[in-house]
Amino acid sequence: MKLPNLPSLVASSIILAWGWKRAAIAFVAGALSSLAMAPFNAWPILFVTFPVAVWLIDGAGAGRWRGVPAAALSGWWFGFGYFVPGLYWIGYAFLVDAQTFAWLLPVAICGLPAYLALFTALGFALARLLWGRGAVRVLALAVSLTIGEWLRGHLLTGFPWNAFGYALTEPLALAQSVSLIGIWGLTLLAVAIFASPATLFDDGADTRRRWLAPTAALGLLIAMAVYGSVRLQITPTRLVEGVRLRIMQPDVQQDRRFNYAAKAEVMQKYLTLSDRSTGPGSTGVRDATLLIWPESAFPFFLTREADAMAQIAELLPKGTILLTGAVRPPEMPPGRRITRAYNSIYAIDHDGSILAVYDKLHLVPFGEFLPFQNLMEKIGFVQLTKVQGGFLPGVKRQNIDLPKAPPLLPLICYEAIFPDEIEIRGSRPGWILNLTNDGWFGVSTGPYQHLQQARMRAVEQGLPLVRAANTGISAVIDPVGRIVGRLDLGVEGVLDASLPSQIAPTVYARVGDVPAAVLVALSMTLVLLRRRAPPR
Repeated sequence: MKLPNLPSLVASSIILAWGWKRAAIAFVAGALSSLAMAPFNAWPILFVTFPVAVWLIDGAGAGRWRGVPAAALSGWWFGFGYFVPGLYWIGYAFLVDAQTFAWLLPVAICGLPAYLALFTALGFALARLLWGRGAVRVLALAVSLTIGEWLRGHLLTGFPWNAFGYALTEPLALAQSVSLIGIWGLTLLAVAIFASPATLFDDGADTRRRWLAPTAALGLLIAMAVYGSVRLQITPTRLVEGVRLRIMQPDVQQDRRFNYAAKAEVMQKYLTLSDRSTGPGSTGVRDATLLIWPESAFPFFLTREADAMAQIAELLPKGTILLTGAVRPPEMPPGRRITRAYNSIYAIDHDGSILAVYDKLHLVPFGEFLPFQNLMEKIGFVQLTKVQGGFLPGVKRQNIDLPKAPPLLPLICYEAIFPDEIEIRGSRPGWILNLTNDGWFGVSTGPYQHLQQARMRAVEQGLPLVRAANTGISAVIDPVGRIVGRLDLGVEGVLDASLPSQIAPTVYARVGDVPAAVLVALSMTLVLLRRRAPPR
């Protein structure tokens, strides 16, 4: 007597599951999928969880149209399971001022994932409409989830955090493909690769058909690894001559950073730490041509505090420039109360003169502004930064030109998670500067995920990226993604490093998401041509 195949029995049980069991399977599969992201990078788990997604859609009900609601519901539970453990750290921000915001903690931990899961639900629903037999349904899921993920990254200001493509950014050799197809193209490949084992357990399919998708997926993974390894091998880290960086990571807790009474304490810490010796031959800040401080570094308006500007001028030796985050007041008549401000980057010379200013363009919802700001404030809501009226957005992104250093492209905080935020217009910058304050999120997985995503902007563009974070993780990253220096999470210190040189513009830097769009279009065409009636 032939014994039943255990994996096939598992697949069948998932296909036939209904009600709360179906929801639980989807939720657990989504939750396990979050382990593919930093800092765990356990992406092989997706070879188990994404086939579960295929089987959930297989069992979504008879008839293509009648199965759409069931597929969408399974997709929502899968997405909810994925985003709750992946984004739990957002709740830490509501505990910085627990007296004001702690009651919103459940909303933050569950509300945002519930919203983001709608895009996963859309992906599952669209996949069901395109469903077929065998390998074609794997491709249908890849196309549909990529469309859902792209929409998640763009609608309502967008939030592409932990897009599925980031699962293929570690090891670094695999990540090199983003230089060709960007994170959305990598998302398409990731879903197709990880969902491919589902076909191994298709009833009634011959052996060749069962192995078609997994074999193609394995070949694609090998090709990506080979391409990435060769690219890394032929692209050594080269350095810009005469540019020496010093990144100051103060590890100041949030309740001090936003407390004006702590002004002297915070300022003294910055000054002392910035001039700290890092070795026998170190002369402190005099070793640096660029001193870099993190986002919104001060609990006051920097340019309105003459003593603070004087202290900075006294700190900086001739030839050293400070790049620092700071809250900037708008131009207003004298004596008028300041109620709104910009989240900015200043370039300050050794004599205290301001060389350049950049104002953040892409503000954080609920952190820096509220949707329907006036109405929300009238009924008692306030964003986490407590700036009445919300922060003001900048007008445009532009390079900051510095003497004796390549021009830089500024990104503040989570602007670095948006691939299309890096619009190279006019002259190409020599590097990307990302100032951030992940201190809102404590010692959690959030800062590791943030670093992972910022790192991909370097690989996409072929530009080095320098990152200064209040509590970490600060890093210097070369244009193929190698981390050439870093300060870990929760560490106070300074990082001295040279600035890596840029490389030639990548395919992605030249044409953006066009290759990804072509891949999605071709995959969609293939699905439509090969689609058959859905399984009963």
